[in-house]
Amino acid sequence: MRMINPEYFNIVLLGAPGSGKGTQARLLEQRYPLTHISTGALYRKEIASGSPIGIKAKRLIDRGNLCPDEMTLNLLYNYCATLQDTHGFILDGVPRTLTQAKMMDGVGYQHIIPVTVAVYIKIEEQEIVARLLKRAVLENRTDDNLDVIRKRVEHYETLTKPLVAHYRAQKKLIKINGMQKEEQVFTDICKMLDAILSFQ
Repeated sequence: MRMINPEYFNIVLLGAPGSGKGTQARLLEQRYPLTHISTGALYRKEIASGSPIGIKAKRLIDRGNLCPDEMTLNLLYNYCATLQDTHGFILDGVPRTLTQAKMMDGVGYQHIIPVTVAVYIKIEEQEIVARLLKRAVLENRTDDNLDVIRKRVEHYETLTKPLVAHYRAQKKLIKINGMQKEEQVFTDICKMLDAILSFQ
């Protein structure tokens, strides 16, 4: 079994689609010596290249479905293994399911991708829909139509939300009010991370 460097400080960003995970990850990457990794961006790169993984992923994503756990974690692990000069990762979009979280701990999976802290950005459902519809127009994202958005919210509620309890039980959870302005969300996250880092 192979493991990503155990000395890394790895952050998982949790929250519904449109909660601002990508925005906060980019801000955190500028402040801390960590590398932002979005599995969505990794998949979009594969889709753009027309690779076998990209073709399979596009079929699933266009229907509002999630890609298989092992496929996602292999994509993540292989990318992590290529990086150097980093002190850890900011993981955006993974784990999406409780199974993925356990696999990252080495349960039923050949690699370990350790998590130091999980930041849960909480927003209300009506805000999720409003933000994603706005993003669809601004970024011309065909995967953000109303039907697909509703399916993604449903996926989140049933598959991803249990991760909050999982990381709370591991005493790794930080809960942040995501209904605030993004600058305040960032400030709140940094306060919590700085307190943890001071004990590292």
